Formats: sequence, C-alpha cells, structure tokens
Amino acid sequence: MVNDGKLNQLRGLAAPKPRPEAKVAALHAAMAAFDAQEEIAPAPQGSPFTSRLTQRASKLWRDIMQKKLFAAPAIAGLVALPIAGYTALYLLQDSPFRFRAEEKVSDVAVSEPAPKPVAPTELKKKADAESDALSAAQVSKREAPADLSVAQQNAMAPAATALAESAAGGAAPGVADLRTMVEPAAPADLYLPQPENRDRLETFKTNPVRSAAEDPVSTFSIDVDTASYSFVRRSLKEGLLPQADTVRVEEMVNYFPYDWKGPETAETPFNSTVTVMPAPWNAQHKLMHVAIKGYDVQPAAQPKANLVFLIDVSGSMNEPDKLPLLQSAFRLLVNKLQPDDTVSIVTYAGNAGTVLEPTKASDKTKILAAIDGLQPGGSTAGEAGIREAYRLAQQSFVKDGINRVMLATDGDFNVGQSDDDDLKRLVEDKRKTGVFLSVLGFGRGNLNDQMMQTIAQNGNGTAAYIDTLAEAEKVLVQDASLTLFPIAKDVKIQVEFNPQKVAEYRLIGYETRALNREDFNNDRVDAGDIGSGHSVTAIYEITPKGAAQQIDPLRYGEAATANGGVANADEYAFVKIRYKLPDAETSKLITSAVTTSNEVASFEAAGEDQRFSIAVAAFGQKLRNEDAMSDFGYGRILDMASGARGSDPFGYRSEFLALVRLASALSGK
Repeated sequence: MVNDGKLNQLRGLAAPKPRPEAKVAALHAAMAAFDAQEEIAPAPQGSPFTSRLTQRASKLWRDIMQKKLFAAPAIAGLVALPIAGYTALYLLQDSPFRFRAEEKVSDVAVSEPAPKPVAPTELKKKADAESDALSAAQVSKREAPADLSVAQQNAMAPAATALAESAAGGAAPGVADLRTMVEPAAPADLYLPQPENRDRLETFKTNPVRSAAEDPVSTFSIDVDTASYSFVRRSLKEGLLPQADTVRVEEMVNYFPYDWKGPETAETPFNSTVTVMPAPWNAQHKLMHVAIKGYDVQPAAQPKANLVFLIDVSGSMNEPDKLPLLQSAFRLLVNKLQPDDTVSIVTYAGNAGTVLEPTKASDKTKILAAIDGLQPGGSTAGEAGIREAYRLAQQSFVKDGINRVMLATDGDFNVGQSDDDDLKRLVEDKRKTGVFLSVLGFGRGNLNDQMMQTIAQNGNGTAAYIDTLAEAEKVLVQDASLTLFPIAKDVKIQVEFNPQKVAEYRLIGYETRALNREDFNNDRVDAGDIGSGHSVTAIYEITPKGAAQQIDPLRYGEAATANGGVANADEYAFVKIRYKLPDAETSKLITSAVTTSNEVASFEAAGEDQRFSIAVAAFGQKLRNEDAMSDFGYGRILDMASGARGSDPFGYRSEFLALVRLASALSGK
C-alpha cells in the first residue's frame, strides 16, 4: 500500500518542460545543417554505394564512442544505452534500420509527449540526399565511405541537444524521437530474407534391375497413399519441377480411381487382375501390371465411425493454405458423416487441449462451431496431442466400428516426443487397441513428409496431402469410404519370377515399402491397408529370356529356384497376396500364376485403365529422371494418357494431361 501511494504521487507530477536555451541551441544547429546541405552538388547518375545495415550500425556506434557526435563524454555515455538497445532490436528483427519521422508509435507509453527535435521532415530528407550524394561520389573513386561530414554532424545536433536536456533534468526523449535522431539512410536494394524451406522428405534410391536367376523374389507392402501426387501437382502449378524425392511413383499411379474387377462378396476382400503387355518405352521389354480391387462396402452396411480430429494450430498454421483450408476440409467431412457417428476435436500448440468432447454427428452445428473457432498460435506439442486424441478415441470406442484419429498438420512435432522412431512406436502400440491413424498434410515450407509417411504406415492409416479445397473434397468426400472403412489390413505382395521366362525385372515404385523376403509370412510385420472400394496397382518391367540384359549372366550356371524352373516353365511369375481381415491377427493367402493367357499382343490392346496407369507411371519416372525414361519424351507420355483418358467424371485425368504439359514446358523439352 505504501508503494501504491508513492506511485500515485509520481503519477500526478508533470514532466519538466525543456529549457528555452536548449530550444534556441537546437534551432541554430538545424539552421546550420540546412545551410551546409545547400552547397552539396547533386548526386551523379547510377546506383550509389550504400553500406550494409551492420556497417552503418557499427559506424554510428563508433562515432558515438569517439565523441564525434557529442562533445561531452557524459552525453556520449548517456546516449549509448538507448541507441544500442534500439539498434539491436531492429537488427534482430531483420528490419531495415530506417524509419519515418511521422510514423506512429504505440508500443511505448509516456505520461506526456516528449519534446521533439526542431529539425523538420524536409531537413531529414535533404540529409539523406546528402549522404547518398557523398556515397555516390566515393563509388566513382572506388573508395569506401568516409566518416560523417560536418553537415551530417550538425544534422545530428538536435539529438544531442535533446539528450543533453534529459541529462540536465529535462524530459526523456520517447521512442519516436530516438527514431528521428538515429536514422542513417537504408540501402535501396536491401531485400528481406526469404522464408527457410524446412520440408523434410525421405530420400530413397530408385529400385534397381534385378536378375531373376540370382534374386527371383520381390516382396513389398501395398501403398494406397496419394500425398506424392498432390505435392507434385502443387510444385508444377507453382512453376517448379518437383524434387525427385517428392515423387513416389506408386502414389501417383494410385491417386486415380480405376475400374478394376472387384470381388463379388465381402468374404473375399479383394480381387487381383494381372496383365502382361509390351513396354511402350522399350520394345524389348514387357510390363507385368498387377491390379487389385477392394470390395466396395454398400452405404447401408457401413459401420459406425468414431473419429477424433487431431488438429495442429501452431503459429506456422497461420497461412491461407493451412488452417483455413483445414477447417474447410473438415467441414466437408462432417457433412459426409451419419447421424450416429461420433466426432471429437483435439488441438495442439505448446500443449494439447480438448476443443470438443465426443459428440454425435447429428449435432452438426456444435461440431462446425468448434471447427470454425480454431485459432493458430504457439509451438507444436504433437506427442501430447496424439496421446489425448487416442484417449478420446478409447473413451468413445465403437466395437466392430471405425475408430480413427485423423491428424491434420503442416509439419514437425517440435515439442515433446518429436523423434520419428518414438512416434512410430507410439502409434504401433495404439493400433493394437483397434484405433488407427491417418495423416493429412497442409502447406509448404514446414511439411514433414517423412514423419507423415512413418506414422501413417505404422498406424494402419493413409497419408494424403491437401493443397486445395478440391483435393479436400476428393480425399474426404469422394474417397471417404476408402479412407475411413478398411476391409483388409497388413496387405503384402510377393512375386516370384521364373528364370526360364524372365531374365531381369524391376519394380516401378514402392521403394519406401520394400520388405524382406521372410517378412511376407511374418504376421507381426506391418503392411498397408485397403479401404472399401480401394484400387491398388503395381507394375513390373521385365526382360524376357533371350532379350538383351543389363546384368551379365552367371559364369557357372543359373541359381536354383524354388519351383525348379522346369515344372512351370510356361509361367512368367507366381503372385502371392497375404492379408488380414480388419479384426483378425492371422493372415490369409491368395495366389495366382501369370502365364501367356494373361498377355496381350500390343500395348494398344490393353484396357484404358491399364494404359492410363502406365502413362502415370512413365510420368513419375520421368520426373525422377530415371534412366528408363531418358529417350521417352513428355510428348509420348501425353499421347499415351490422352488415348486412354476414357470416362473422367471428376476431371482428374484431364488435370493430369495439363500437368504433363506443364512439366514439358518447365523442362524445356
């Protein structure tokens, strides 16, 4: 209370007024500076030499400490502290060290406006012109700038006078006055730094050509993600060819819906169709096209959904293509849900928080209001958010239903458990409870694609990248059943090639989904999932026996194969697919032999969907600058895709044609 009384007394005191003698001295100094500038010759044409921001700040500080600007050492010491702090503030903010005298300042409050130097705005502008003129003259002589001229020292005199007044008991100058006092000219060509690109991408090498005699078995997990295609599309539309590691060929191929033949009953979750055809980019090679179609669950039979929206609202999400787009995307999904479905919302930024407890989709107004009320700010506490999301999913768990966390983010989990391996173990542990995880990526510059892929693969979910509202509509409305309603999990493919028919082979794409041969029969090894109506495509390029090989044959004979290479000599390969039903822990096996009955005589004889998917595969390989496509131009790819566009109700294939044209133009080929 005693302190409050003293503060009240101080608050009522009026600030001392400046002395008349100080005003007169400042006026004389300003007049002298004005007269000196009238004698300066106009600056020559051309770009004047201008010091860097740090050079100007250092020079100003040196002049102060050498007492060139102020005669009295006491005044120099008094000026040092506020000017040093002010200089450091703007250096840290990467802002030009230049301010307008008339600029309004509201960040510092004073009890009464401080007296301003007498120098008018025009005087300040002329002082700038004088500085530029002197610098330009020095450029013509190839000399560094000299110290401040007499006129410049005189122009700074009002600052000295005002600060001298404060030392003698006058009012302290405000921030606006300091801005006017200390204002060297900013370089005209100073550019603000560009935002750092912190996208994290998983690097990988293209699958090599393998000898069927030495290594006849290929094993991989299916991939139904589509993030790569959306990311490539955004890059091309922004006028840039995509980085090679952003191009995952299988995700580009599987982006499109195909009319593969599906199973007739839910007891068999998917059907496979294999077609062998000539390779359009190499007349000596063939393509083995493996198409898988999942059973399409009818809307009336769809199980109830228990969804938790885990939404990143950190400060980096404050961009139009991030949080606002995310909100619009989730509004679309909410409108797709059935009344008995459940929605919860968890946000994370600095720490996690529950925005919406489990709520029936029938209360759509409440859910949409919670989505619309999200605001960005803070760092990214992703681990805490995931744990809270899983807790809510367990709280409203639906037996024999869909229990899924849908993570929407632009990047890293930079607070808490941020290591990809730790996150992988976390989602692996939680998926055992029956709660799966899908990831939706937004924006650029901070996108952690590597993390998205890791936790989506190990959370029995999918990863998608949403760059437009149209893409949100595709992922969350058109493909909602594919994303939300799994019909099989841990789906693996293993192909054994017959060395009697196939000399070499190469799997196109799936580099990040490769499995060891022994993983195929190990039910503890995780793999991809197939949703209702999902289509999955895998393409092998094979070198028939007798055609020119890239790998030299073995000197001492061919390696032995499991089937002897004789009993089934007419087969190209043997395809095995292993999967689990959504609620099962034991896998089932589907097998099929690939023979000449699967072969078509020409590429044109293959179906439209096969040909279009191969055109997309060619485009992805071309963007990755793979050797197989070195002599196969964008024009050929465009012709292939145009001839196989077929039915295109949503315009996805027409858009693809436009992207091929863009890539061709950007490559200059």
